[in-house]
Amino acid sequence: MKETTAKRILIIEDDPHIAEGLKLNLSLQGYEAAIAGSGTAGLQLWKSFNPHLIILDIMLPGLDGLSVLRHIRLEDEKLPVLILSAKGETDDRIKGFTCGVDDYLAKPFNLEEFLLRVERLLTRSSWMRGSAADGGTAEDNALQSYAFGDNRVDFKTLTAQCQQGTIQLTEQEAKLLRLFIANRGKPLSRKELLEVGWGYSGETATRTVDNFIVRLRRYFEADPQNPVYFKSLRSVGYLFDHP
Repeated sequence: MKETTAKRILIIEDDPHIAEGLKLNLSLQGYEAAIAGSGTAGLQLWKSFNPHLIILDIMLPGLDGLSVLRHIRLEDEKLPVLILSAKGETDDRIKGFTCGVDDYLAKPFNLEEFLLRVERLLTRSSWMRGSAADGGTAEDNALQSYAFGDNRVDFKTLTAQCQQGTIQLTEQEAKLLRLFIANRGKPLSRKELLEVGWGYSGETATRTVDNFIVRLRRYFEADPQNPVYFKSLRSVGYLFDHP
């Protein structure tokens, strides 16, 4: 590697033999690699390790890889992610790209091809950052503002203009709003909201989602008891939509 500062790569993979093998080969190429053995651990390490690239398995204990990917995309649309999975059928690849993956490689894989894909993803990412640094018009990594009805949300300042005036949103309220906006018109189950919005495993039992919906309705609905935007779907979950 010619770069003086090593690029950081996060490997989210529950098979220790594969994970250690990837880490070794990436290290030999001059990268700094870290391993997380579960989806939840991966999200935690993503925050602290601040990687330039993520290598992601789909079949993970607790929180699956696609839920991890969707959670990351709520905050960062540009971080390159390469799925490395035994699920290599066309439908699996389509699901991955729908969730926002940049590249997809099925197991078993050729090591040289894998390393070339890693190098290419990091190179493209560097081009994007360089364009923005040179005064380009590249958008920020996540949705910055959104308006619906008489409401307007500024995700950069975590503030919202609504019937209550100007309110300050918590990070989790903003993250949940991003998730609803990204899935406008699509029903979302409580399990899906917990896994993608909070990074909780599917086994987690909590009323957290319902409590947050009550708060969002109080902020943005003219009549919280008869919601127009944040609708309940019996036996399903919730749906966000607006005319």
